[in-house]
Amino acid sequence: QVQLVESGGGLVQAGGSLRLSCAASGRTFSSYGSYAMAWFRQAPGKEREFVAGSTRDGGTTYYADSVKGRFTISKDNALNTIYLQMNSLKPEDTANYYCAARLRLYSDNGSDYPYWGQGTQVTVSS
Repeated sequence: QVQLVESGGGLVQAGGSLRLSCAASGRTFSSYGSYAMAWFRQAPGKEREFVAGSTRDGGTTYYADSVKGRFTISKDNALNTIYLQMNSLKPEDTANYYCAARLRLYSDNGSDYPYWGQGTQVTVSS
């Protein structure tokens, strides 16, 4: 089983920055470098949406159009951790942010990810 724990959420004013972290662990978590990772978010009353993703080696990253140029995903295989640096935050970025993991292949479809963290709340005030 793989466990994912997010941290770093909070309340920030519009235009501010936050960095989310997602630490991975687990008895069967033999190689973090084998896992593609992604961030998703869900706002109240809205469907979950893809935010950013990384291939398993961290060499290629993907972003939703709504966050492109403002958010940066990075993967540290040595620390079994993935980060989401969020700059120029907007009130519409307010949501619960989740990290997710799947073996080998990257995907921007949340249904393809079997492992999820518990989420961390990000609130951006105007």
